Amino acid sequence: MVKAQVLAALEAAHGRYLSGQELADRLQVSRTAVWKAVAGLRADGVPIQAVTNRGYALPANADILHADAVAALLEPEVARALHIEVYDRLPGTNAALRVRAAQQAPEGLVLIAQAQSAGRGRSGRSFFSPPGGLYMSLLLRPEFSIRQSVYLTAMAAVAAARACETLCGSPIQIKWVNDLWKDGKKVCGILTEASMDVESGLLEYAIVGPGFNLVPPPNGWPPELEGIAGSLFDAVPPAGARARLAAAFLNAFWPLYRSGRRRDFLPDYLARQTLPGRHVEVRPGRSDAYGATVLGVDEECRLLVQPDGGTAIVPLSSGEVQIVPAKNPIHR
Repeated sequence: MVKAQVLAALEAAHGRYLSGQELADRLQVSRTAVWKAVAGLRADGVPIQAVTNRGYALPANADILHADAVAALLEPEVARALHIEVYDRLPGTNAALRVRAAQQAPEGLVLIAQAQSAGRGRSGRSFFSPPGGLYMSLLLRPEFSIRQSVYLTAMAAVAAARACETLCGSPIQIKWVNDLWKDGKKVCGILTEASMDVESGLLEYAIVGPGFNLVPPPNGWPPELEGIAGSLFDAVPPAGARARLAAAFLNAFWPLYRSGRRRDFLPDYLARQTLPGRHVEVRPGRSDAYGATVLGVDEECRLLVQPDGGTAIVPLSSGEVQIVPAKNPIHR
């Protein structure tokens, strides 16, 4: 607890030195407790500077992604419900959390990685996860049926959009079902996975895993992502941006999740949709792809499309939808 408080105070100081006594008085602990907290944080890799007769400071441009840095920014109710672990690199945060879930880890476990070596997106596709992004997964044990699990993705999309807007100040849209767009490019993808208890028909657990692009990768996007992928910032993000984004997402998501049956998230989810009115190619799994116009998203979070040449309205609960640029006007 003292570690988190010390880290929060140093981050709030924005590079200014705080003496051990000043920290002790502010946090109402002993100077020895402050010294131990600083030593522990430095052992964890937090670059705290110490100067005799001046005290402690973080570099003004420090980008601290540490469990205590995230925990210090959480609302009290959220902090009590969650346990956060941060790793330099994981194959994938969802995959690591599935193992922990099978070992009966409790609801509220959050795994965060600074990079992923084998990140996954929908349908098993790879998810480009270079250093500098934010990759996280949250373990839930909701009393939801498998049909209701789509609401978890919608809640996460709303929470992620709100968190991104708080951080970068730009409007964020949602491309059904799980992508976030800024200026027409994807800046976040959300992979939601679940395990069902066959006897009860309810979810045994669910994992919500957003991955955020904060800045472009140093060597540019891979060719297959050129013109598709974007980032929240064009260059260096503000100090502590990843910890702030992680905390902002969790602070936004947890209240929505706890009141999920009221669907408080739904108006915002519907208002942010970017596909209505566009011509798309629908790829419904093993069936043949077809062209369609998107009419909207309903209150069951289904995409409503009208296939080319037809009059029927088809509700989609899953599947891939790709915009067909040649059939959509360019807005300038």
